[in-house]
Amino acid sequence: MQTASGLTALVIALVAAATWLVVSSCALADPPAQEETYEVTHTPEEWKNLLTEMQFKVLRDNGTERAFTGEYWDTKTQGTYVCAACGHPLFQSETKFKSGTGWPSFTAPIGEQVATKTDRALGMERTETLCARCGGHLGHVFDDGPAPTGKRYCINSAALRLEVKADP
Repeated sequence: MQTASGLTALVIALVAAATWLVVSSCALADPPAQEETYEVTHTPEEWKNLLTEMQFKVLRDNGTERAFTGEYWDTKTQGTYVCAACGHPLFQSETKFKSGTGWPSFTAPIGEQVATKTDRALGMERTETLCARCGGHLGHVFDDGPAPTGKRYCINSAALRLEVKADP
């Protein structure tokens, strides 16, 4: 009889410990993400009709194009890089630099045109960059860039469209 009651007590203690672990881990986890509201919005079907397959994968599904394959990773053309989804100005070519990563890299966005949020995908913590107007995924920002900012905005070419600067 004592063995059965000892076993019951052990099971109760294990269930209590497991319950505590689940509850405490939920308390430490990030709160559920609230849906952001953006000036430009479309349904997924509308986005699919407006964007190429790669643009949709990157901008709406948080995808990444392969390094050294995007249209702008090595371009030196002067102009303004705008969001491929909504045309929002994001980066000036003067802030673009060769990072050796295979993606267009910039030291700074134009004003507050690029939003950021924490990205914990792939088992690591990074800072995701988004178009502040439509919420499209652009890429990530890292603290290993050159002066003056020390930032490297690593952006998918598929998320961008270059509006070439007119000659004076």
